[in-house]
Amino acid sequence: MKVQIQRMEDGDAKITYQETAGLAIISLSRPRSKNALTSNMWTQLSEIGAKILDNPKNKVVILRGAGEQFTAGSDIKEFHQMSVEEAEASFLLMERAISTFERLPLPTIGVINGPAMGAGLELALACDIRIGSNHTKMGIPVGRLGITLNNKFAQRLVSLIGPSRTKDLVFTGRLYDAEECKKLGMINYLIQEERLDRYAIRMGKLVASQSPASLKAIKRSVANCVNSVEELWSEETPFVDSHDFPEGVASFVEKRPPKFKRRM
Repeated sequence: MKVQIQRMEDGDAKITYQETAGLAIISLSRPRSKNALTSNMWTQLSEIGAKILDNPKNKVVILRGAGEQFTAGSDIKEFHQMSVEEAEASFLLMERAISTFERLPLPTIGVINGPAMGAGLELALACDIRIGSNHTKMGIPVGRLGITLNNKFAQRLVSLIGPSRTKDLVFTGRLYDAEECKKLGMINYLIQEERLDRYAIRMGKLVASQSPASLKAIKRSVANCVNSVEELWSEETPFVDSHDFPEGVASFVEKRPPKFKRRM
């Protein structure tokens, strides 16, 4: 069985890409920061997503976080050194990476062990099937940071859990536990943590055994149904608020409650 492994490393940040038995397996690792992704890591993730189709033997993509985390999303501390314009550009990098996986014609399986937060939740939702454990937690606490939910980000949530649940998730900033995620369809399967990776491999092989034409067709048909949601919005929303975002990031880094002054 041929195995191709590629590692992209930047300090303690590492993305491992492995091709084996028709499976393209991507592991996110940044243990000291709950696998939070830097701008460089988002760029690397886009590059990996784009190269998956270079190998015609790849039939299924598995995306996982190393250790007991999926990913806490983007590295908020990195934003502390950025202007609002630079932060907006960084969010575009995130969206590019997430969209790359969302638009792959191959089935994608997300292995969600531990938290999937913020852009990490969006990355999880870009997967076709999500497998979680009892430690899975999912949320998008953007209101604490002055991050505005861009239309594309909102669409993924609305199409999956509906408008009311999406507002609840964002308005409260709370994390849904594994059982609630399963109930809402944010994860498809709940598996014991020690069996999670093995189960994902078995699931990947099962999916890979199906007709490639059938898999590609259902992905395209479902995407066409879901993308009709875009018609509900006519105006694009930025990713960050020019007033609240700097204060939200500063309060995160300084470990204090934010003091937002902007009026609604």
